[in-house]
Amino acid sequence: MADVRPRKISRKATGADAVFENGARAVGASVLLITGGVGVFLAWQAYPTLERYGWSFFTESQWQPDQDVIGIAAVLVGTFSVAMVAMAFAVPLSILMALYISEYAPARFRSSLVALIDLMAAVPSIVYGLWGFFLIMPYAAELALWLQRYLGWIPIFDVANTDPNAAVWDTTRYVASAFCAGIAVAMMVMPMACAVMRQVFSQTPAGEKEAALALGATRWGMVTSVVLPFGRGGIIGGTMLGLGRALGETIAVVLIVSPAFEIKPRILEVGTTTVSSLIAGRFGEASSSQLSALLAAGFVLFVITLLVNTVAAIVVNRSRSGAGTDA
Repeated sequence: MADVRPRKISRKATGADAVFENGARAVGASVLLITGGVGVFLAWQAYPTLERYGWSFFTESQWQPDQDVIGIAAVLVGTFSVAMVAMAFAVPLSILMALYISEYAPARFRSSLVALIDLMAAVPSIVYGLWGFFLIMPYAAELALWLQRYLGWIPIFDVANTDPNAAVWDTTRYVASAFCAGIAVAMMVMPMACAVMRQVFSQTPAGEKEAALALGATRWGMVTSVVLPFGRGGIIGGTMLGLGRALGETIAVVLIVSPAFEIKPRILEVGTTTVSSLIAGRFGEASSSQLSALLAAGFVLFVITLLVNTVAAIVVNRSRSGAGTDA
């Protein structure tokens, strides 16, 4: 009688599965190696500057290498000012667009709308910068005047030594600011945030939406009671991923903002500087010591962006938004 034995079951991938598994592992490892290599390179180049200036590199606002005075306090404030303005415009628009595409748009138009949103993300930064400089900035100046006139009692919306109720107002006092640059950056951030939110909203279980409608809820009631709570993690994750993008935008800020190395909590005033625009503007004429200082600023921005994106990934992974839809 033949010896009958149970077949050994192995979880080890074979054939095409093994090729895919090893390929995916190699790609993931290469991404980690590249990101780690960038971080190590920036840290190595930044070390002489951090050793030379110490904590004053983070507290000094002036950037005058010829006088041996270098600091990124004003630069960091400008970076976050532009990013916060961008997120104030981008987040509401991203949520509304994602909700429209996933819940309101006719099915035959959804793929076209998704393609248009993805196309916006592919537009070069310089195009958005030119668009913001020539088209948006004049209208942004009028909006800035309106904000100062009615919300000037809030410190961030005040513009020093100006009268918003004057018969003839000075346009040059309201352009080339963090506010104007933030509007242009918002258009670059919006596609990324919208894509994440739309993907999460589309995963809302159909059974829960149908249950809300069966209980008498309107479509908007269903959205507020089912879709938005389900997609809370996606909203937070998309917002933080967009923030990581906004912190590093360069060309649009260089074209629009008038450089100024001073801490400006008022976002409507002319002049500010971001880390990325500082590096882009000073890199070509920098000496070896100045180049080390610029790379030190870049290392700080790298760490901040990495932390923001890491927190966003954690929020998305821990949220309920990853659940699949009901059959």
